[in-house]
Amino acid sequence: MSLPPGAVRVPLPMGGAAVLAEEVPLALVFDGVTQAVMMATPCDLEDFLIGFALTEGLIGTPGEILRHEVVRQDNGIELRGWLAGPAAARFKARRRVMAGPVGCGLCGIESLAEALRPLPQAPQGAGASAPQSLTAVADTALAALRAAQPLQDAVRAAHAVGFWANGALICAREDVGRHNALDKLAGGLARAGHNPGAGALVLTSRLSVDLVQKAAMIGARALIAPSAPTALAVAQAQSAGLALVARGPDGPTLFTPS
Repeated sequence: MSLPPGAVRVPLPMGGAAVLAEEVPLALVFDGVTQAVMMATPCDLEDFLIGFALTEGLIGTPGEILRHEVVRQDNGIELRGWLAGPAAARFKARRRVMAGPVGCGLCGIESLAEALRPLPQAPQGAGASAPQSLTAVADTALAALRAAQPLQDAVRAAHAVGFWANGALICAREDVGRHNALDKLAGGLARAGHNPGAGALVLTSRLSVDLVQKAAMIGARALIAPSAPTALAVAQAQSAGLALVARGPDGPTLFTPS
């Protein structure tokens, strides 16, 4: 039986094998400087490189990465990108060194101010669903995302983030890290020319502040999650005008006005 990308068979001591998720160090290197080393699932790597650069504010569009390459090493993978002039200047002015385990998207930041960095305002207007209508479709969108997780089906240990627009799940990405999955989706949407503000990002994970920040950075307008948000996630989303629909006492609940 063939396995989905990111899954491997591991022999068991008593015989047979288990299908497990791959987890390898991925170094994100821009202009020859390592910006972060993340433990991640080694698939959709170009999406990951572009999406990370977008959600971290290193670039504004995919075209600001002039070229890129994937270099496999004995102990991990380097994702290398070279930035266009203005993006390169921004990168030098604001460089973060992070060591990011799968459970945290803010590890290694250099100051408390960076943990709550100013976020762009979520877009408004035509093409975006009304926040109130998202509560009505939340369960449907979450079910559609659950049906679009081949890695999770194989390993039972992967997160996913999808893009819900016009009544359908447009695309999804998976990873052992929830913020990695969002970065991969961000890159996939950008490369395909989809506007994140014209729909909602749908998550399998808890809704914490790092995911709100990344969503705001790519111009998303709404997030749908299966569990309750943290109080800080709500506060940051409200300041950015981002709608949060997540699990409340009586089911899907709109936590922020937009």
